[in-house]
Amino acid sequence: MMTQKEMIHIVQSQLAIDLNCTIDDLNREKDSVIFVDAKENPGRRPYPRKERYFEILSMGKSIVVSATPERLEIAKTQMQGKDRDTIFSLPFIRGLYLHFLPDLEKIKPMSSPDHFSYEVVEKDEVSKLLGLEGFDNAIISDMNHPYHTVLVVLAKKNGKVVGMAGACNVSTKMWQIGIEVLPGYRHMGLATYLVNSLTFEILERGFVPVYDVISSNIASQRVAYRVGYYPAFVTDWRCNFKDFETLSNI
Repeated sequence: MMTQKEMIHIVQSQLAIDLNCTIDDLNREKDSVIFVDAKENPGRRPYPRKERYFEILSMGKSIVVSATPERLEIAKTQMQGKDRDTIFSLPFIRGLYLHFLPDLEKIKPMSSPDHFSYEVVEKDEVSKLLGLEGFDNAIISDMNHPYHTVLVVLAKKNGKVVGMAGACNVSTKMWQIGIEVLPGYRHMGLATYLVNSLTFEILERGFVPVYDVISSNIASQRVAYRVGYYPAFVTDWRCNFKDFETLSNI
């Protein structure tokens, strides 16, 4: 497997492309704020962007703000001279997204919960799972989506799929993990085991697994910690510039 240092370099290289900043920008002194113009750089993760765009990100040191011109000017006016907590609490930032990475020096394969069977589903076979209900957080069913589920680890009980962890190819080197366990089969260790198992499947293929969760979702964060992940960077979840922009919000 890759080393922790190699993994961080892959992640920071991708974030630099996404934000149109440099790796050095992501590692500047604590609480410094770097403002950059948002651009459609080749290789950026294909998350949808509207005409007006804003993203704020920190890996624990500096804060990088990437935005289109009007929103960038608003951010500069509102953020300069303020501390980290104040910046991430500004009224146009509506919630935070925590992004977890595996601690490669500590994470270990886990034993599977008893009384279930398990299966690894490769990319060419994922389409057979698309008709299953209740797994929207684990698998992307829209074939027109800019990225797709390329690897799944699932749990079955008496032949029925009851839990699923899926990985999406959000970039050339990073795969994003989603997890879902059906009601009635939760609190049995399935989510933790499936994410752990999928993590090692991803690493063995040479990709970086990323586990993303809204900051209010404590249950999902607990899964990440139990598996062996740590919070690596934070971004805004949503933003609303309605009270700040000269035109109606887009």
